[in-house]
Amino acid sequence: MSRRWSAPGGAWIITPALAGERFAKARSCGATVALVDLEDSVAPQDKDLARERAADFFATTHPAGPVPAVRINALTTRAGLRDLLALADHRPPLVLVPMVESARDIEVAAAVLDSDGYTPQIWALIETPRAIENASTILAAPRLEGVFFGAADYAAITGASRTWQALLHARAVLANAAAAAGVAAIDSPYFDLTDTDGLRTEAEQARALGFTGKTAVHPRQVPAITEAFRPTEAELAQARAIVAARGRTGASIANVHGQMVGAPFYAAAQALTERAGHQAT
Repeated sequence: MSRRWSAPGGAWIITPALAGERFAKARSCGATVALVDLEDSVAPQDKDLARERAADFFATTHPAGPVPAVRINALTTRAGLRDLLALADHRPPLVLVPMVESARDIEVAAAVLDSDGYTPQIWALIETPRAIENASTILAAPRLEGVFFGAADYAAITGASRTWQALLHARAVLANAAAAAGVAAIDSPYFDLTDTDGLRTEAEQARALGFTGKTAVHPRQVPAITEAFRPTEAELAQARAIVAARGRTGASIANVHGQMVGAPFYAAAQALTERAGHQAT
């Protein structure tokens, strides 16, 4: 199976590490991954306490629930380095590194965290123009499992608006680099909690571009994201028919339900059925 589909996709819920009262909801809202945040949502004077609360989250997470994860602080800060040292003891399954602009950031995180019996998934948060320029190099890091797009920081740095059209170039570059590297790509949150239609539309656009999931900033956003990234029955039926036709005829081109399909269609159909199988497990 492709690495893209073995990595968790769909809806990821992000919760501040200091908001312990929200942890239970994060575990039960149906998200694929529950991400505890040590970075933007935590004031500098509260970083030590946030690490303690995050450790409590990892200690109490049920195996049947979402994948427990943590967003640390940037590795160019003392807080980020302290996060790595603390996490080496607590061993969360997935670590998101923000403000990544070089593959070296991934190498540093892996060097500190990896040990006998523990090699967490390491993901990069791509949120600066320099990171977009270096995307192909960053995503080639051997220990990198996936990438996030950080729309808010990217827009703030570039002066762009946070609209889909304004950030389409950055998203397209990242989605293409992720596909080339064989890693998963998760889209930025949709920050308007009252606009479910807008959330659904943006999630569908992200999926169409090649992203494998999207972040939720509130549990109420999880169902719309999950639905947007789940193949429809019609899509699955067509994909299975294409895969079956290739297996039955062995031909490079075939007629499936009135559509002429070739090698790219077979590859896309196979990827869709693999993704659906992974989401069902």
